[in-house]
Amino acid sequence: MNAPTTRAQARLALALLVAAGIAIGFSGILVRLSDMAPMASAFWRMAFSFPLLLLWAARTARPRDAARPPTRRDRALLAFAGVLYAAELAIWHWSLQWTSVANATVIANFYPVFVTLYVWLLFGERVSRGFLMGLATAVAGMAILAGENLEMGGDGWFGDLLSIATSVFYAGYLVLVARLRTRFSTATIVAWSSGAASVVLAPIALAAGHDLIAPTTGAWLALLGLGLVCQAGAHSAIAYALAHLPAPLSAVTLMIQPLTAGAMAWLILGEALSPSKAVGGAVLIAGIFLARRGGGR
Repeated sequence: MNAPTTRAQARLALALLVAAGIAIGFSGILVRLSDMAPMASAFWRMAFSFPLLLLWAARTARPRDAARPPTRRDRALLAFAGVLYAAELAIWHWSLQWTSVANATVIANFYPVFVTLYVWLLFGERVSRGFLMGLATAVAGMAILAGENLEMGGDGWFGDLLSIATSVFYAGYLVLVARLRTRFSTATIVAWSSGAASVVLAPIALAAGHDLIAPTTGAWLALLGLGLVCQAGAHSAIAYALAHLPAPLSAVTLMIQPLTAGAMAWLILGEALSPSKAVGGAVLIAGIFLARRGGGR
């Protein structure tokens, strides 16, 4: 049984959670600054984070991890978590070539709705009226965001669809990780999934003809920041916070991600933050919040 969380631990956890949300919000900016193809930037994101996550897993392995080594089925599930994460990461990085950083980040945060749908369909967990209201609100927000791209013409709507696909795969990853958490530590799961994702992404990038060598020193620094800050650092912070804060509070706090992405895309990349994008993002975030509360997650 875990020891009760102290007030100091709770304050630290909340601060780390806010920092993690802001760090992840910078992901889209760093991908753009790396000037790399989507699969290549996704690969380096995992490759740079993997050594740190592996070290974390080795230093924090729980006694039962050592006492009960992973079976072949365990290893397959841990690796499959990495495949799901690789798909999520690759599709999201791809979406950045077709839509704005703000749209890609906000729409990808639709994953809580799919998590609730998955556990309802797979495990029979009840779906409440509040969840359905949240789902309808979130869909309305996505329609507003995608509607502007449709009105402007071009292929922005395709990037928005890719962002939705991102949330589908990430939700599957989270549901699987939740099941694996009863057997392994967070560090073990994240290290395994990061390694498997790197193995999956490298050949995909090469098969697509994407160069894995960054063109400039600045691009390498952007990739390094993506792996160390947005991946290893942020996800380690989230793992700590989830051990000391209620899940609903953590979920709401992490909604700072799309807000950070939109603001930084406007400041750094000059992406226009139109009134309709602001309204659509606000409606989508409100819908996600309602769906989380209604779904009990």
